[in-house]
Amino acid sequence: MLLQLKNIFKWVNSGGQRIFLLKDINLDVEEGEFISIMGPSGSGKSTLLNVIGMLDGFNEGEYQFLDESVHHLKEKYRSNLYKEYIGFVFQSYHLLDDLTVRENLEMPLLYKKFKAAERKAMVADMLDRFQIVGKKDLFPAQLSGGQQQLVGVARALISNPKLILADEPTGNLNSQQSEEIMQLFKKLNEQDGVTIIQVTHSEKNAAYGSRIINLLDGRKV
Repeated sequence: MLLQLKNIFKWVNSGGQRIFLLKDINLDVEEGEFISIMGPSGSGKSTLLNVIGMLDGFNEGEYQFLDESVHHLKEKYRSNLYKEYIGFVFQSYHLLDDLTVRENLEMPLLYKKFKAAERKAMVADMLDRFQIVGKKDLFPAQLSGGQQQLVGVARALISNPKLILADEPTGNLNSQQSEEIMQLFKKLNEQDGVTIIQVTHSEKNAAYGSRIINLLDGRKV
C-alpha cells in the first residue's frame, strides 16, 4: 500500500460555523495505480490533492504514507518525505520567477543531493524529452503558458518520484500537448510503475486513469 487516508475531515471556521472542505474521506492507493479525481468546482478536489501531497494539513483522521503516520510526523521529516517521493504538477505552474528554465528543473535534484554531473545530464535529458532545449536560459515570464506548464511537468518528473500528483495538468496546453502529456503519464505509470493521482475536469483525461473518484461537497460519491 502506498498511501491510506482514514476518515479525513478538513474544515475552516467562518462566522462561528464550520465549513467542511473534506468530509470523511477514506482512500486506499496501491503502488502503480492511476487515479483520476473529478467533481465540480469547489468540491474539494485540489484540497484532497494537497492533503495527499502533504502541502495541507487536516483537522481529523489519519494519513499513512509508506507506513509512516504523516499526521504524527514533524514538519521537517514530512517535507523530506515529500521531496523524496512526490512530484507535484500545479495548475498555476509554481515555477520560480528568478530562475531560468534549467535552474527550475535542477531545483528538485539539489534537494536530493545529486552530484553536479548527474544533475546536468538529468536536466539535459528532460529539456530534450520536452523539446525545450532552446528555452533553457529563459525565465518563466518569457515563456507562454503552455511552455511554462511543460516545464512544470518536467520539473515534477525529473527526480523520478514514486507518486505524481497533478492538478489539472493539461489546463493550459493545446490538444496536441495535452495528448502528449497524458501519453507520457500513461507510459510512466505502465512502464515505470509510477503512481499517478490527477485532478481533472476532462472526461478524456480522466479515462487514462484506471479508477475515477468523484467528489461532491467534500465527500466521495
